[in-house]
Amino acid sequence: MKKVICSALVCLIVGMVYSMSIPAKASTIERATWLWNPWSLINETPDTLNFLTEKQVTKVYVQIDHDVSVDVYRSFIQGATARGIDVYALDGAPDWAAPKGYLQLRQLLGWVEQYQVASPADADFKGIHLDVEPYLYSGWNSKRATVIKAYQSLMKEAGDKAGQLNIGIEADVPFWFDEIKYKNTYGTGLLSDWVQKETDSVTIMAYRDSAAALIPLTLHELEHGQKLGKPVTIGVETGMTAEGDYLTFYQEGEAVMKQELDRVYDQVKNYASFKGFAIHHTESWKTLRP
Repeated sequence: MKKVICSALVCLIVGMVYSMSIPAKASTIERATWLWNPWSLINETPDTLNFLTEKQVTKVYVQIDHDVSVDVYRSFIQGATARGIDVYALDGAPDWAAPKGYLQLRQLLGWVEQYQVASPADADFKGIHLDVEPYLYSGWNSKRATVIKAYQSLMKEAGDKAGQLNIGIEADVPFWFDEIKYKNTYGTGLLSDWVQKETDSVTIMAYRDSAAALIPLTLHELEHGQKLGKPVTIGVETGMTAEGDYLTFYQEGEAVMKQELDRVYDQVKNYASFKGFAIHHTESWKTLRP
């Protein structure tokens, strides 16, 4: 009788583990997500926190909107902190790599600095997470070297300020940044390598819907991160996109996403630089079919 009960209990525990977030096999890795709509937190903070807890999320990148009350951010972060979830200030746009794009960065940095000074410790942001994507800026094709240098200057300034504030600095990078070369006052090399060196951590936008396609897109950053002693998070997509079904798990659903990320985990878990997975994004993840 005891054996039957124990077996049932084991099955229940295993089932609970697999019903939670991704990947099922790893219990200590980072699980992150982008939250692009801070206005939703005005009325949905409890529901969002419950969702994040259910999915075992450990980090949230939250978009900064200057029109959203700082009290909304404080309330959300305090709730997240109580649940062991770190919150990073998220912002960025392609035109931040324009000639005067640094002004937008400085607005973000100034906002974060004022927020940190006025907030209790349990409401503090743990860092800044930049999603600039300079390749979408109009000058990328015609003046690429200039845009790359402006982007590097931007990242450098953000890193310096984050250091002054004693918080982390992270960045999203497309998987193909390891094919983009730069040669300027910042030196010579691959852009992805430079971003990894100048930040505390990167999240690779490795948007594919199978482990076989995902893994090759992350290996360079994982290997370079290992050399630098810098962590790397692998990002995947759950939203609907017109760019191709193979970019997202929108069609396949969460069960397939868990399965594929388990396979990725098995292949990359031995990299000391591998930190975990990030799901893009909270809103589409909430509606992703099982």
